[in-house]
Amino acid sequence: MTEAIVKNLKKSFGSTQAVRGVSFTVKSQKFVTLLGLSGCGKTTVLRCIAGIEEPDEGEISIGGEVVFSSANKVFVPPERRGIGMVFQSYAIWPHLTVFENIAYPLKIRKMPREDISKKVKEVLELVHLSGLEDRLAPNLSGGQQQRVALARSLVYNPKLLLFDEPLSNLDAPLREEMRGELKLLQKSIGITAIYVTHDRTEALSLSDELVIMGNGRVLATGTPYELLDNPPNSYTAVLLAGMSVIYGRVAEATNGSVVFDAPFGRVYCKSGDAKEGENMKLCLRVDQLNLLKAPNNKANVFAATIIAVTHSGYLVEYKMMLSGQAIKVVREREKALYASVGDKVYLEIPEKACALVRD
Repeated sequence: MTEAIVKNLKKSFGSTQAVRGVSFTVKSQKFVTLLGLSGCGKTTVLRCIAGIEEPDEGEISIGGEVVFSSANKVFVPPERRGIGMVFQSYAIWPHLTVFENIAYPLKIRKMPREDISKKVKEVLELVHLSGLEDRLAPNLSGGQQQRVALARSLVYNPKLLLFDEPLSNLDAPLREEMRGELKLLQKSIGITAIYVTHDRTEALSLSDELVIMGNGRVLATGTPYELLDNPPNSYTAVLLAGMSVIYGRVAEATNGSVVFDAPFGRVYCKSGDAKEGENMKLCLRVDQLNLLKAPNNKANVFAATIIAVTHSGYLVEYKMMLSGQAIKVVREREKALYASVGDKVYLEIPEKACALVRD
């Protein structure tokens, strides 16, 4: 059973502070994703856990063993941390066969040849590469190369598996297929995993828990459901769900019911801790907003003008303007309203679509 704990991790490169006191825990056998924009520090955190980078301050433990501690001057080298790592670039050797690439970690550990053959065969079956043992890496598809990298990281039974944006080089259909395979594989072997990505779809589909990072800090943690239902800040709302963010003021707040003064009018919603007169942000869940051709008698209905319509598979995304405020609405295609750029429509904002935050 392997639990990974990161405490108050700090790392600078020259005058640039890449990681600013990051702390989180990855429970045994869980799949946790570090999600954030490029440059937020997530890959640096992963490289510190792996031992590729040495932090300036903090502590890291893997499976109960402290592998880094600035206070106690502990730094366990990468090869002794019991971790497997899958890189964005695959990092497989083009002059070696599939078998040789996967067997390499066992050879440097001086495992007997018969045991190496057995272990490689087992992991080849696990990642669906049986029969390709003698093929050179450049003769594989992108998905097959990624499976080789995954097999090599698993072949020596690591305690912890790390992923650094491993699917970003794959085309969309293969990326979707590999997401499903990774999740099933991680659950079937019961390994603890930490995954780094800037892709919200990957994060939501793969993760048991999310660590939302921005500007070198942890800005939110929780399960996908928790963070989607109750985003703690606007950064999380936008990053995780593409929510529209409206700046405004709380006009009234009584028993959890709130009247929010937005630039385009008053919005009635709910928030347990909003205070009258407080400046807050209204985050709108793009999939729970409604578009109407004509106004109805309900509250929270506002005139809008369509400025963009984007079709994406089974979804349609509308972008509209309301008194200078841009808002997105996403609908399933069969439930979508037929509307074109320039059309006048009405936006209905149900209370369930609203999330009020301070940050």
